[in-house]
Amino acid sequence: EMIFANIGFQVAKGEKVALVGVNGAGKSTLMKIIAGIETATRGGIHMARGTRVAYLAQEARFGGDRTLMEEMHHSLEHLNALQAEITELEHALADTDHPEWEQRMEHYGELTHRFEHAGGYEIDRQIEMTLSGLGFVPEQYDQLIAQFSGGQKTRAALASTLLSDPDLLLLDEPTNHLDLAALEWLEQFLRSWEGTLMVISHDRYFLDKVTNRTLEVAFGRLDGDYPGGYNKFLELKAARLELQLKQFNAQQEEIAKIEDFVRRFKNSTLSTQARGRERRLERLKEGWEGSSGKSETLIARPDQQKKIAIKMGTDLRSGDVTLKLDKVTIGYMLGNGESRPLLTSPDLEILRGRRVALMGPNGSGKTTLLRTLVGEVPPLRGHIRLGHRVQLNYYAQSHEGLNPRNTVIEEIRRIKPEIKEVEARTLLSRFLFTGDDVFKQVGDLSGGERSRVALAQLTLLGGNLLVLDEPTNHLDIDAREALEVVLNEYNGTILFVSHDRYFIDAVADTIWMVHDQTIDAFNGNYSEYVAVRDAREAAAARDAKAKLALQPAKEKRAAKDEQRTPSDYQLVPPPHHHAHTDASKKSNGKAHPVAAAPASLPHAPAANGKPAGKEDEREARRRQRKLAALESEIAAFEGELKKIEQDMSKASAAGDAKKVTSLGMQHAEIQEMLATRMDEWTAAAG
Repeated sequence: EMIFANIGFQVAKGEKVALVGVNGAGKSTLMKIIAGIETATRGGIHMARGTRVAYLAQEARFGGDRTLMEEMHHSLEHLNALQAEITELEHALADTDHPEWEQRMEHYGELTHRFEHAGGYEIDRQIEMTLSGLGFVPEQYDQLIAQFSGGQKTRAALASTLLSDPDLLLLDEPTNHLDLAALEWLEQFLRSWEGTLMVISHDRYFLDKVTNRTLEVAFGRLDGDYPGGYNKFLELKAARLELQLKQFNAQQEEIAKIEDFVRRFKNSTLSTQARGRERRLERLKEGWEGSSGKSETLIARPDQQKKIAIKMGTDLRSGDVTLKLDKVTIGYMLGNGESRPLLTSPDLEILRGRRVALMGPNGSGKTTLLRTLVGEVPPLRGHIRLGHRVQLNYYAQSHEGLNPRNTVIEEIRRIKPEIKEVEARTLLSRFLFTGDDVFKQVGDLSGGERSRVALAQLTLLGGNLLVLDEPTNHLDIDAREALEVVLNEYNGTILFVSHDRYFIDAVADTIWMVHDQTIDAFNGNYSEYVAVRDAREAAAARDAKAKLALQPAKEKRAAKDEQRTPSDYQLVPPPHHHAHTDASKKSNGKAHPVAAAPASLPHAPAANGKPAGKEDEREARRRQRKLAALESEIAAFEGELKKIEQDMSKASAAGDAKKVTSLGMQHAEIQEMLATRMDEWTAAAG
């Protein structure tokens, strides 16, 4: 079976390339051919000499019984080999009379540069940074890889691949099993990494952050090569297809006119012209190129991928409050009668029609919370209350509800026994199961196919509260986009767990973020949440910087004050003498001396031991006035920042995305001005 043919492209050093296409298009096969794991039927792969390639497969496989740390060191064998070569060369360089000493010295410089650039002098630090970034803790370093879960093995394989520091990095679905923190770390790492990257991913947010070129594999060919990340690819592809369709329609109109002319005038006095146009039409259909280089050929109608056509809705209207959590603690009961709590929620509720995204680190209890909500796991404490006339439907992450022994059509009829075969086939065709596909056993299906079966079942249940655990797992981008459309049109309420930030942005209007074993609720989508979070973190960083900048100056002033003697101060009456006298009478007639600033008199000693002149006095006063003015501005800016942060929180709670964005921009501008004033204050304070 031919998967694709005649694919050809070049990748330059340092490019970050995305391979996109529907499931089954051949992306993984193409990447395996590039990695040298599989061989093309025809054609070949040509690498620059000395190119080191690292490949990460979708399914992680480890050989032997190594611990996590041992596996990481094993991935650095290239550095060990390089270090051995450097050591050997150092011994050879001892012979300074050797005729090739200069060449050896030059080679030694190249090797040490490569060793340093690859992190050879800080191997342990590189390993710890990578493992920490991908969510591993020191307690896991000495644990056997064989004891890890599938997700942990995938992250360990990713860490090992990144540490191998190749020239060409090939990643097949690297974002699987990564939580939000690990995703952001990986994005930052790949953006700053200087090597060449080719990546397959269905995470559109990730592709936009990391890649600068997009290759689309579709219809058995390389269907497009676009200079940009995912969103730019969508824009350029839409423009190309629109132009191709216009050209196709224009040519079809011209062909219809020619055929009509030939039919009408072939046996008339215009037969010569008719035969000439007929020959032109034949050349067009066969493809023709003249000696001048001009060519004519049929323009193909743009190919269209088959897309999932999901329809989902409910006729059952619930009460205003769909779901309510009363200080619920979720977790597991252990065998000895003790419990293992995972998180405790505050009092939370979901109103009818809301779309809530439950986010947080892996292992924080998101899936357990969903299973508690649907009654599979009892809460440890608190109460979960469904609203009036709420009917809940649950989509499990691992599709535990599917019977692996049933065929696809049997699974549909199990959910709705009264459905006729023709109706069931029609439904399944909308989920891309056609012909004999409906008789495949569920246990033999791919992850993406099982996801489509579970979604098809969901459309038959008619509930008004959907609880979805990672509904985009195993779905390609086209299927994710179709799911986004149907969930946005759904007239019920949705609570879902997902790591797909693009999907969350498209669907969610509320974020429940699991943090420190509790849930922080935020009214808005993911982008708005990130804007507010980053603004708060930046404000905290500015405050910390301001305190650090002010601290040395305060310490200097305190030290100077300690060094002063009483003779450095003069006793002066307060400026409002009469008011002071009245106050003195009220205090048993005793006047209190006031300590003023150090005397600025002509005879006051200067730093060099000579009498200070009037110019020095004026300069000191100007400096004090400038510091006071700057301190006043700094205080005003800090007050403005606090006010904006309060307004941002209110706008976020009201779901006013435009106002959140506008306030965020104001916040950034004032922070810049505050930083400038802080730098000026530090310089003036000496």
